[in-house]
Amino acid sequence: MIGSRFVASTFAVLCVLRMASVQAGDAGASMSGPTSFKQQDGAALFQAICQGCHMPNAEGAVGAGAYPALAHNNKLAAPLFPVLTVLNGRKSMPALGSYLSDEQVANVVTYVRTHFGNNYRDKISAATVKAVRQPH
Repeated sequence: MIGSRFVASTFAVLCVLRMASVQAGDAGASMSGPTSFKQQDGAALFQAICQGCHMPNAEGAVGAGAYPALAHNNKLAAPLFPVLTVLNGRKSMPALGSYLSDEQVANVVTYVRTHFGNNYRDKISAATVKAVRQPH
C-alpha cells in the first residue's frame, strides 16, 4: 500500500514538473545554451526571467518568498542599484550576471526603469554594466 502511494506521488510530481517545463517553454523562458538567455530586448528578458517572481505587472508578490515590487520603485532612481542587483543578486534573488551579457543587463534594467510607473529616463549602457561587472 505504501509502495503504491509512493509511486503514485512520484508520478504526480514528475507530471507537474513536466507540465511546468512545457509552460515555461511556451512563455519564452528558453535558454540558447546551458548558461545564457537568448532574449535581447528588455521586455522579452523581463518576461522570460523577472516576471516569474516579480509578476507580469511588476507589482511583486509574497508567498514562498518575498519578491519586491519593481513598479513605482524609488530604489530604481539610482541606476547602479538595479544593475548590481541583476549582476550579483540580492536576498532571495539569484545573481544573473553569469547568464546575461552586458547588453542584456542594460536592456532589462532600462526596461524596468522606464516601465511599470517608473519614469527614470536615463538609459543604462552596456559600457556601464561592463564597468560595474569588472573587478576593481
